[in-house]
Amino acid sequence: MTGRRTSSGPRSFWRNNSLTIVFGLLLLVFVVGQAVAGLAEYNESARTDGLQQLSFPRYVTSSSFAVDLLENWQSEYLQFTLYILLTVWLVQRGSSESKKVGEEGRESDEAQLVGAHARSDSPPWARRGGWRGSLYSHSLVGVMALVFLLSWFAQAVTGRVAENDLRLRDRLDPVSLGDYLVSPDFWSRTVQNWQSEMLAIGSMAVFAIYLRERGSPESKPVGVPHGATTSDD
Repeated sequence: MTGRRTSSGPRSFWRNNSLTIVFGLLLLVFVVGQAVAGLAEYNESARTDGLQQLSFPRYVTSSSFAVDLLENWQSEYLQFTLYILLTVWLVQRGSSESKKVGEEGRESDEAQLVGAHARSDSPPWARRGGWRGSLYSHSLVGVMALVFLLSWFAQAVTGRVAENDLRLRDRLDPVSLGDYLVSPDFWSRTVQNWQSEMLAIGSMAVFAIYLRERGSPESKPVGVPHGATTSDD
């Protein structure tokens, strides 16, 4: 019997990684768009206040641009950290974003293909078990949470610098990092992003009960009943 042929080369690389590539390109486009719009807004404010305007390279390396960028990044990683973690234990009947009711929890080693139940092509640390297996079992949430914390801290640092730039214009004393962490500016930037992420992820879980997108893995098949959590209910 002849096995299915697998292609190689640039075309197959694109096909195998098209989702990541497209989102990477969209990220680049939107970051550039944010930089262009942010620079225009910054320079308009500088002209009004009689201050020096910035060039594009100077702006994209400034704290003003960095804090706006990072406050969105940290909220996105918080969203997915919480979503991945909470969907281990919490369910929404009928949603394709949820496990079936009754399957809450970490699941058995057999279901997770770890240790003695691992396959020959399972990741090495999943086969070995022990502390390596335990660490690998929580690696996704761990990395997501780490990126969230790092980007949140970077937001605090760059936000403080941007805030002190504004205070310098008004001839006010600069604030320390500790003072900035309890300031209205820091928490306003933070909470306004957090609430929007919770709205998006929560509404997606509910919409997925009743609405469909044919061919998308984020949706149930079009003809599956609303009450079915997965296609085999």
